[in-house]
Amino acid sequence: MNVLVIGANGKIGKQLVKLLSESGEHRATAMIRDEKQKPDFEIMGAMTVVADLEDRTETIALAMEGMDAVVFTAGSGGHTGPDKTLLIDLDGAAKSVEAARQTGVGRFLMVSAIGADDRERWSDQIKPYYVAKHHADNILLASGLDYTIVRPGLLLDKPGTGRISAAEHLEPGGVPREDIARVLYEALGTETTRNRSFDVTSGDTPVREALANL
Repeated sequence: MNVLVIGANGKIGKQLVKLLSESGEHRATAMIRDEKQKPDFEIMGAMTVVADLEDRTETIALAMEGMDAVVFTAGSGGHTGPDKTLLIDLDGAAKSVEAARQTGVGRFLMVSAIGADDRERWSDQIKPYYVAKHHADNILLASGLDYTIVRPGLLLDKPGTGRISAAEHLEPGGVPREDIARVLYEALGTETTRNRSFDVTSGDTPVREALANL
């Protein structure tokens, strides 16, 4: 499967590209904003394409030519303001969904956030982030694409355990970014994740088994 990873230079995206490149089953293409990022992905054996989520939809669509699946892992990051959250997490996601429809990409995986589907759970401190994720998810849901929406809990920069909890609604909890990359990788080939949205936190069940039991 030819897979485009949007946000490939991020902490989840880079680990996902590595998993895809090492799998022997998939061909990974990293969508990057800067040519200087190319060597990191070439070492992994991945292809690269340069495009920016603030570009026109048509530019993003060109990056998707020939892809079987798209994984949206991009985010504006905690160091930016609500303006970038709007441009990347919402409009960037919306343009990516539109581009996938234009190019006939059959499968679209989105990294969202736990609680994004329930306004009662939104934190006032990062409400613009939840607003962006909520509406980006709804745009994907309404797109007609074969979708998977993964809503991770608090993202942690520590080694993954390979064990998670996955369900439509979970209590808040943390999860290593490495485990979310594994969830995305396994979801590509797991039928039970098709046209599903679900929360993910650390747990006791191996990733593949947790996804199969959704």
